[in-house]
Amino acid sequence: MKVSRYPLALVATLAVSSLALTACGGSDDDAEQKAPEGTTALNIKATDPAKLKQGGTMNWAIQTFATQWNIAEIDGMQSGPTEVMKSLMPSLWHSDAHAEQTPNKAFLLDAASKTVKGKQVVTWHLNPKAKWSDGTPITWKDLAANTRALDGHDKAFKVASTVGFDQVADVKKGKDDYEAVMTFAKPFADWKGMFNAAANQPLYPAKYVSDPEHFNTAYVNKIPVTGNAFKLGSIDKSAKTVTVVADPKWWGDKPKLDKIVFHAMDTASMPGAFANGEIDYFDVGGDASAYKQVSKVSAGEIREAGGPNYRQLTFNGKSAKLKDLKVRQALFMATDRETIAKSDLKGLGWKPATLENHLLIANQKGYQDNAGKLGKYDPKAAGKLLDEAGWKPSGKVRKKDGQELSLRFVIPSGNPAATNEGSMLTQMYRQIGVKLQVQTVPNNDFFDKYVTPGDFDVTPYILLGTPFAASGSTNIYTVKGGNNDAKVGSKKLDDLLNAASSNAADPAGALKQTNQADAEAWQVAGVLPLYQRPDIAAINKKLANMGALGMTDPVYEHIGFTK
Repeated sequence: MKVSRYPLALVATLAVSSLALTACGGSDDDAEQKAPEGTTALNIKATDPAKLKQGGTMNWAIQTFATQWNIAEIDGMQSGPTEVMKSLMPSLWHSDAHAEQTPNKAFLLDAASKTVKGKQVVTWHLNPKAKWSDGTPITWKDLAANTRALDGHDKAFKVASTVGFDQVADVKKGKDDYEAVMTFAKPFADWKGMFNAAANQPLYPAKYVSDPEHFNTAYVNKIPVTGNAFKLGSIDKSAKTVTVVADPKWWGDKPKLDKIVFHAMDTASMPGAFANGEIDYFDVGGDASAYKQVSKVSAGEIREAGGPNYRQLTFNGKSAKLKDLKVRQALFMATDRETIAKSDLKGLGWKPATLENHLLIANQKGYQDNAGKLGKYDPKAAGKLLDEAGWKPSGKVRKKDGQELSLRFVIPSGNPAATNEGSMLTQMYRQIGVKLQVQTVPNNDFFDKYVTPGDFDVTPYILLGTPFAASGSTNIYTVKGGNNDAKVGSKKLDDLLNAASSNAADPAGALKQTNQADAEAWQVAGVLPLYQRPDIAAINKKLANMGALGMTDPVYEHIGFTK
């Protein structure tokens, strides 16, 4: 099930992207769960929208209900609000199954990057027909205001990530209001990730992001203005639903659906709701029980594709007992990742394999094992590191200065994978004299009240990729990254990530720097990759142009029911 942080790049450059992942092998006892020998990067029942039924409601299950609906603000960057806001806000780009970016002509007619007097200059030509839901035209001023908000210069803007925007020198009006000229202070390889829903960075109206007060609060508990094929219908805090409706003023292809209702619920409730016909779509993730249950729903089907995301453990470097690097590295070596992968993915028909890279997924050009000894399960070596850190054996639990080496493993409610991991890690860490206490917290509080404030020792969730280079990972792994929940890093890691993201002219060099950055990410021991996660969606079989998306972004106006 998705408990996701955004964004994290899993590709080195667009030029070397290849996301046609392979999964092989079968489940232990159910042949119908067997994955195809060559799993595609996209499985959405692609259909010409003209052949679909006009009208209808899609019920879409999400995991978290938001208080903050500005997903560029640090508290808003969660899977639930992100999925809602992508349907409502402009994205200047479309991403295909292989991460190639093309202009979304509803908003962006074209854009080009050139070198002018030694500086990278990107000229954006906006669609003059594009308007916000309040009737205001979408112009260069919106690009300029979003850039200023996200460039990191004014710390009063509580941004999740400044990646790319922090390299912009200025944004000026071009020949008219619909041309924006963006000049970079230093090259940025992944400029197509700007104002891009696939990178979880849609555009917001200038008047709501032009100052910190509006940026931080204008979308709290409300969605005042939208700008897409769908607009806000209603927010029901009691039912934890958000209804979006087709906007009759939309200038692009007429939406096939009348409305989409997003239902926030615990992941454990989703299979039953799907079986009962209450929802039409949800992410099955790695839940074998859910997979088996929904596979039997006659009105539904499973759509599978290679997932760009991975399961991981985050270790809180600000926690009193995890400040010591040796302790975190010891826990890395005490984690039997292979056993966790096999257990979490059992019954899904996917061959479990540990992931040995933070920034690149397996079967992708450039992927290599940079883990070294920290990626190998070695309880004896882990115990030795704890000895060196001063945590000495004392009965069943190690002690130092009279304190037990006891850690809190914080997990969200209704998440089978997290519950399973808590049970296994409790046993694994007990072998090296570490007590792990599993604390289950309300799903909607998981990030806001525990992960983001740092109220945990160890915690699991999914990191979900974007189609872009190492630039997309800086918010997770740089020392000052807005989503660096581990609160660890190094100047070396920062420098390597920044070098890779600026290396627009040398894709091979950028790939090498990305792997060097990954090797350093292993050494600082803040995030432990577990396994690559398949993209498995349960969906009403009559719904087309939606399902297992891989690296693509939905074209919401094309989602509809077959006749």
